[in-house]
Amino acid sequence: MKNVIRLGIAGLGTATRQMLSAILRHPAVELAAGASVREEERTAFQRDFQVPVYNDISELCARSDLDAVYISTPTHLHKDHVLIALEHGKHVLVEKPLATHLDDARAMVSAAAAANRQVLVGHSHSYDPPVQVMRDIIASGRLGALRMMHTWCYNDWLYRPRLDEELDTAHGGGVTFRQGAHQFDILRYLGGGRLRSVRAQVGRWDPSRPTEGAHVAFLEFEDGVAATAIYNGYDHFHTSELTFGIGEWGHRVSAEAFGARRRQLRDIDRTDEINLKRSQAGYRSRDTLPKPGAHQPFFGITLVSCEHGDIRQSPDGLLVYGENGIEEIALPKDVTPHDRVVEELVGAVLATQTPVHTAAWGLATLEVCLAVLESAKRREEVALHHQVGIAGCEDASGNSRWEERKYVEQRTQ
Repeated sequence: MKNVIRLGIAGLGTATRQMLSAILRHPAVELAAGASVREEERTAFQRDFQVPVYNDISELCARSDLDAVYISTPTHLHKDHVLIALEHGKHVLVEKPLATHLDDARAMVSAAAAANRQVLVGHSHSYDPPVQVMRDIIASGRLGALRMMHTWCYNDWLYRPRLDEELDTAHGGGVTFRQGAHQFDILRYLGGGRLRSVRAQVGRWDPSRPTEGAHVAFLEFEDGVAATAIYNGYDHFHTSELTFGIGEWGHRVSAEAFGARRRQLRDIDRTDEINLKRSQAGYRSRDTLPKPGAHQPFFGITLVSCEHGDIRQSPDGLLVYGENGIEEIALPKDVTPHDRVVEELVGAVLATQTPVHTAAWGLATLEVCLAVLESAKRREEVALHHQVGIAGCEDASGNSRWEERKYVEQRTQ
C-alpha cells in the first residue's frame, strides 16, 4: 500500500483557505489538483502550486492519479459532489454540514459503503485540541462519570459579509446549520455521540438577514447526560469576554471589534457586500492564507461537568477543577484543528486508524441541526433516530467501552 495520498480540492473559498496550510504541511499528502467555478481562483491556485485546475468537479474527479478529494463547495451541492467523487473511486473529505436534508445524507452514507471508500466530514471544532483532550479526560474516568456540558458562543457571524446561500436556511445558511454543526459535534464528541432528543428555540431577529441568527438548544443523551448549545451571532456581546479575550482561531479579540461588522454593513449595499465577501473568501495567493493564533482556539466557551470535577479551556490548554484543586494542562501550540482533520483523513485512507467523523457521524450531526429547527417550529421536544457512537469506543450493543488509557500524555507530548 502506498503511503502518500494525492489530494484534489473542489472549492477554493473560505474553508479551503483555512484548511490549506494543514494539507501542505502533512508529509503523507500531496496536493495534486484544484477546481473552482471562479477563474481568478483557478488562476491563482495554479500559479502558486503548479497543479492542474478545473472549473468542474467531474473533470477533477476523473483524474486517475487522485486518491481523495476535499469538497469545500456550498452545502446544497455536497450530495451531488460527494456522489461524483465516489463514482470515480475517490475517498472524500467534505465540509460540514454534510447536507441540508436527511435523505441526501443517507444517500452519501450508502454510497460510501457501496464504494468501499472513506467519507469524512470536517472541519468542525470537535477537532480543536482542547476539545479532544477534554474527551480524553472524560474517557479516562479520573473525574468520574460525565454529567453535564455547555457550549455557548456569541459573536458577529450574521454580519460578516455573506453570499445569498449563507443567508438562506434552505441552502444550509444561518447559524444553526453553519455554526450549530460545530457545537453539536463538540457535544456529541465529548458525550460519546448518542443523543436521545432535542428541545430548542431559534432567533430570526433582523428582517434584513432572513435566517437564523441565534439558537438555544437543550440536548439529552441516551445515558441521561444533559447539554446546552447557545449561539448568538448578532454582534453585540461576544463570548471572547469570557474566554480571556481570545477568539475562534486563537487570536486576541479587541473589544473595539464588537459591533464593527454591523456598522460596516450600514455603509454598503448588497452588491458591495457580495463583492467584499468574494474578495475576502476566495483563494488569492499562498501569502494570504490565515495564520494560526498564538493561543488555543476558543469557539466560544465550553464547560464540562463530571462527578468529581469540571473542565474548561485556558489560553494555552485546559483548566481542570478537581477535588484536590485546579490543574492546568498545557497543549502544544504547533498543532491546529485543521492538522487534526488532515491527520484523521490520512489515517482513514491508509487504514492506520478508525475515523470518528465519518459520513454516518455527519448524518447524526445534521439530524441534530434539523431537529433544532423542527423543535423551534413545533415548540416541542424532537426525538432523534440516526445517532451513532464514536467508532472503536463501543461494544456490539452500542454501549460505551471507553477504557483507562494515557490519553492526555499522548495528546500533550
